[in-house]
Amino acid sequence: MSEANKNVSRRGFLKFAGAAGIGSVIGSKVFADSNEPNGQKEQPAQPLELPKRKLGKTGVEISCLALGVAFNAVDNQIILRKAVDWGVTTWDSSPMYENGNSELGIGKFFEKNPDARKKLFLMTKASGAKNVEDVEKHLQASMERMKTDHIDLYFGIHGLSNPAQLNDEMKKWVEKAKERKVIKYFGFSTHTNVADCLMGASKLEWIDAVMPIYNFRVMQAPKLIDAAQACYDAGIGIIAMKTQAQKVESDSDKKLMEHFSAKGFTEGQAKLKFVLDDKRITAACVGRGDMAHLKQNVAAVLDKTELTQLDKEVFKNYAAQTCSAYCAGCANICGSVAAGVPVSDVMRYLMYYNSFGDTQTARQLFAEIPQQTRDKMLTADYAAAESRCPQRLPIARLMNQAVRTLA
Repeated sequence: MSEANKNVSRRGFLKFAGAAGIGSVIGSKVFADSNEPNGQKEQPAQPLELPKRKLGKTGVEISCLALGVAFNAVDNQIILRKAVDWGVTTWDSSPMYENGNSELGIGKFFEKNPDARKKLFLMTKASGAKNVEDVEKHLQASMERMKTDHIDLYFGIHGLSNPAQLNDEMKKWVEKAKERKVIKYFGFSTHTNVADCLMGASKLEWIDAVMPIYNFRVMQAPKLIDAAQACYDAGIGIIAMKTQAQKVESDSDKKLMEHFSAKGFTEGQAKLKFVLDDKRITAACVGRGDMAHLKQNVAAVLDKTELTQLDKEVFKNYAAQTCSAYCAGCANICGSVAAGVPVSDVMRYLMYYNSFGDTQTARQLFAEIPQQTRDKMLTADYAAAESRCPQRLPIARLMNQAVRTLA
């Protein structure tokens, strides 16, 4: 980290970034903009450098805060510019985000600012791929959209639910893709059966990194703790997603906010710090195209304050008190007794809809469920699934809600 940036504090950054409000931040251009008059460019400011961590056995160091480009980056270039300006140089995308406008927006940014590509650690996913042929096609299409000749970390399986998918055919594709230098590293993302997927990955030397759901809620599960440790011991980088978990409007939620507000943190900043307090985590991927949240996240990472044991207990107690409102993604439990309904996936779509306000993605994913399965969601017997659910979720009611809101 440069001498100019190594002592930047949370409050110092906020003072710098918000001296005259968000408007002035947006008006402070760091990179070229095609709309600038007469083609003139402002001199770039000295960018900040966020703390970096090694990505497992790769040895590569990346910013511990990653930008989730799950927004229309074509029309929101300022977020990308400020991310680089503020040291958020790890970016994650997917061809499914905003109907491709995430990757297209990154490509637009690289076209205007070709030197920026060298500063970034770029990740994307083979969303919807069914086999290695699909993975190859998705990779080529992603590189074309993002105007790049390689992907730094390619999640060739987006949403792994069964470690058996990590087969020899995929391994051979990975080896050839690396030889062709179209990807540097390979891994997968996982929303369901996360512990089993991570444990399976820990036994495979060709998996470089994983992107699991990882937040203050799921971090309480002993099985996931053991799986994360196994990955860490195997030198597999762990990039946490869904770090903010799901808010629950309750007295417990209010107490959580009051506790961290008294310490000068927003609820989101506290959740981010809780995840990054786990040194097995290489980076936390957050952000959905909101300048205020990007600024808050950067400030939280710059802050040197460590969470106390009391702070951690507050999170643990909150997780226990509100567990019945959060799906932990253990599809191996409910999936086998819910009449073929992908309960865990539907729960995730509801989270996108209710907590993230991402109605488009939620409905798009729900529509991909076969019509025959959707037809029986209202009449299926969920009693066995509810009795086995460790989170005590009212599955029948939530599946009914999904049909009414997402169909």
